[in-house]
Amino acid sequence: MDLTVKIGSLTMSNPVGTASGTFGFGEEYGQLIDLSKLGAIYTKALTPEPREGNAVPRLVETPSGILNSIGLANPGIERFIEEKVPFLETVNTSIILNVSGSTEEDYKTVLAKTDHLSCIDGYEINISCPNVKHGGLAFGTDPVQVEKLTASLRKVTAKPLIVKLTPNVTDISVIAKAAEAGGADAISCINTVRGMVIDTKNKKTVIPAGIAGLSGPAVRPVGVAATYTVSRSVSLPVIGLGGIMNSDDAIQYLLAGASAIQIGTGLFVDPGLPLKVSEGIKEYMSDNKLKKIQDFHSFLS
Repeated sequence: MDLTVKIGSLTMSNPVGTASGTFGFGEEYGQLIDLSKLGAIYTKALTPEPREGNAVPRLVETPSGILNSIGLANPGIERFIEEKVPFLETVNTSIILNVSGSTEEDYKTVLAKTDHLSCIDGYEINISCPNVKHGGLAFGTDPVQVEKLTASLRKVTAKPLIVKLTPNVTDISVIAKAAEAGGADAISCINTVRGMVIDTKNKKTVIPAGIAGLSGPAVRPVGVAATYTVSRSVSLPVIGLGGIMNSDDAIQYLLAGASAIQIGTGLFVDPGLPLKVSEGIKEYMSDNKLKKIQDFHSFLS
């Protein structure tokens, strides 16, 4: 059977990747699992400058999930190149650099300063960040801004561009179409869902930032629905994520129209989960006589 997935000029060995923000830059997990068996590592978000992130606590458990408010903590471009790239150059799997920023220039700067790195196979553009030049609204809630940003980044790199969508919009298909019009090679969905937990004893939000991002099993139905909608709205490959805790969860995304998937919160429970999911997908394909990943897409109308 053929498990390869093609995103622009990149061919991944299999559809299972690790979601940005849950896997760092891969080095710590490399002590626990064979990274070469992953389809891709989607790195922690990178911004031009170092960021310390938000005040602690940054994580809180909720029923069937967690809230996070990390605040894009990352080493910045210079330290990334000096401290992280040497390790990434030794990894025998696709490396997708997640890119974030507060302005269009932030995103362009990251791409311009990393595009020469041979270990970077593509970019995942986090458009859930606030655009400080447009009133602080997230890039990903405005299709005009999404198309403009994607088109601008398309001019900076020939490497695959994956635009990561927020679910916190009225119609996610409109945003997906804007990314396609701007020149994206693929869409990943979904990023976290807005949520809040309040400490009733102290009458304060548990996370200092207040509203945070919900991930984990609770959001899986939202992610599967978004994947189904987006895959039928654009002609691009869709990468599904949100709440995948086992191979059945991943298979739901593939049947919904995803060409690849990412595992995030599940890694905190079981670092070996991606490899188990890969085996589960192979077993399902064998049992159902599927020869390639695209065959999953023929079942739901």
